Amino acid sequence: MSVKQTNHKIRIIFIVMICVSSVMIANILYTMTTHQHLWSQQDVLDSQIRSSIVNTTVEADRGKIYDRNGNVIAQEIPAYTVVAYLDDSLVDENGDPDYVSDPQKTAKALKKILPDIDENQVKSILKNAIGNDLVQTELGGGTKRLDKEVMEEIRKANIPGIDFVEATKREYPSSPFASNLIGFAAYDEDEQRIAGKIGLEQTLDEYLSGQDGQVQYQQRVNGNLLPGTLNVYKEAVDGDDVILTIDSNLQSIVEAQLQKTMTENNAIDAWAIVVEVETGKILAWGNYPTFDQNHPTDIPNYLNDITQMNLEPGSVMKPFVYATAIDTGVYPEGQSYTAGSFTYTQDDAGKIIRVANGTNTGYPVINDALGENFGVITFEQGLAFSSNIAICELLANYVNYNQFSTYLDKFGFYEYVDIPYVAEEKGKKNIETASDYLSTGFGQASSLTILQLVQAYTAIFNDGKMMRPYVVEEIVNPHTGDVVEKFEPEVVGEPISAETAAKVRELMAGVMADGATGDRFKIDGVDIIGKTGTGEIYNEDTHEYDKNVYTSSVMGAAPGNDPKIMVYWGMKSANYIGYSAEPFQTIMQAALIANAVNGTSQNQAPAEGDTWATYTMPSLVNHSLDYANSKMGDKNVKLIVIGDGNTVIDQFAKEGQTVYSYDRVFLLTNGNEITMPDMTGWTRKDITAFWQLTGIGIQTSGYGKVTAQNIEAGTPINTDSDVQVTLE
Repeated sequence: MSVKQTNHKIRIIFIVMICVSSVMIANILYTMTTHQHLWSQQDVLDSQIRSSIVNTTVEADRGKIYDRNGNVIAQEIPAYTVVAYLDDSLVDENGDPDYVSDPQKTAKALKKILPDIDENQVKSILKNAIGNDLVQTELGGGTKRLDKEVMEEIRKANIPGIDFVEATKREYPSSPFASNLIGFAAYDEDEQRIAGKIGLEQTLDEYLSGQDGQVQYQQRVNGNLLPGTLNVYKEAVDGDDVILTIDSNLQSIVEAQLQKTMTENNAIDAWAIVVEVETGKILAWGNYPTFDQNHPTDIPNYLNDITQMNLEPGSVMKPFVYATAIDTGVYPEGQSYTAGSFTYTQDDAGKIIRVANGTNTGYPVINDALGENFGVITFEQGLAFSSNIAICELLANYVNYNQFSTYLDKFGFYEYVDIPYVAEEKGKKNIETASDYLSTGFGQASSLTILQLVQAYTAIFNDGKMMRPYVVEEIVNPHTGDVVEKFEPEVVGEPISAETAAKVRELMAGVMADGATGDRFKIDGVDIIGKTGTGEIYNEDTHEYDKNVYTSSVMGAAPGNDPKIMVYWGMKSANYIGYSAEPFQTIMQAALIANAVNGTSQNQAPAEGDTWATYTMPSLVNHSLDYANSKMGDKNVKLIVIGDGNTVIDQFAKEGQTVYSYDRVFLLTNGNEITMPDMTGWTRKDITAFWQLTGIGIQTSGYGKVTAQNIEAGTPINTDSDVQVTLE
């Protein structure tokens, strides 16, 4: 570099230094002569200006939690913290003193509006602050992060020296809303931020909380920023948003039905979970008693019953014994056994041997529930009537110990489901003794979690493919929309074949048949399969089973031949016999409608772009067929006309009842001749409707939908006809 170039750079540096120095000197001279800051134009003699520099944290906005439809579950809203000004030079716009001069009077005035505060504590804080020559102070518990309505009420009271600092708080617009799952977040005094305390708010805190920023500024005595003095050292980074698989509308129905369950049955606990069978997406999740997430001062249970309550679920375990027997090729289809009581012993090899009742073997006798004795029945009837003895026979004489143990493992029992971001327990596999081995088959002795049970049932409902349930859909950046983390449906095992799953579903259809244990859980217009359960509750303190309180539950899925939605509802209550099926039915119906699923198992599927719908049935009686066709023309249902007349004399469904897309609607006409319809695909509900309208009896065998009939379609029939159909 030449000397000339070097001298040129030195001159430039010298000129810059002179300019900077000139500006600084000009600022000082300007301030000295005008008594104003050059940049902020504030009066330097103004008593409201403090000479201190404030370094403070800028809170990042906590991410929102949304349901699957974009409805807000949790969000941040403005909140207000009370601050007291103590500088005796402060006056209001009318020139009156605007500072706290009487701590006792101030504390008493605030107590009238904030009844939960400690009046003496507020008075003490004010006195100490005044004694220490503070110019302002906060007032402690009960005065921070108040709602806008409360803040406005305090303002109206016009308490001298009382003002507010704006902050934020966590709000849950629909609380209680899956409270033990979502949890809650609140301001943490130690961390000086809103932090998740329990539930997803806690486990997802690192995503939701974001990163706080740092700024420096000069402030007035009243705490306001002095313009022109703000320096941002670190930008705040807002937290990510979380999108769940939950459906808010369905969740609201679940909340209402669980509250109803608790009230009507004087229940200790109640729960419900709704899952999309083919994906494992959790659409609703609730357990009661619950709490208000906006005011979480009284939390009855910090654990999440769906994943953290170890449960002996009772007879809802029985389909897994049947699945094991079928899948291993040892199921005694169509064969019979003697129900009632099961007395047994073991031979030298450990094989369980049934012996005559009354024999003293030293092993506890196992009975069917409530002392029932069904006599000699088939194993298919054994599941329909929930016979414990059917399970004992299968485990003693068909399925061996190693097979049952292996299938329990394949179904994922007694292991973590590993649902993302949700705390879990594992339960305990307890099949070492003969009694515990047999008892595990009907849902006692071994404990598991509700979510394990739900995951295992997806294999039965989903043609052998077991889906991991999940509730977090994705985590996204709220500003860019970039996906931080996303979860997809995951097959976690295939414990049974598709053929086995179909056979078990067929057996579970029998559970819902007239007179069977699931009869009362049937839903008009819905082809549903299920299994009920009543379980004893083991008391860890007394080491005995409770003699009064039991678990009562039902696992159901629809439509029966190809399940799309599954619901597991249950409770702990002394009312384990006469409880209402309505909560389960209401949740299932709402879930089917929310997911546009036709629950009738008809063969016809909706055309592309179509959606399932519900209709209110009009009155068609005493009207012509032309009129009936006109009234039903805009409804996507199947009209079955009975008889060769031209006027409707009876109908099913009845006026005012709800019908669903692809349901069959029956119209009986005033004709003289009735011909045999093609009943292929009909359900028992359809068969019953035909019989009630015509008086023509129909003999049925099997469960599911009609696959064969003994009279050809179009053949004239009457009340003397021997009509037989087979359902599969």
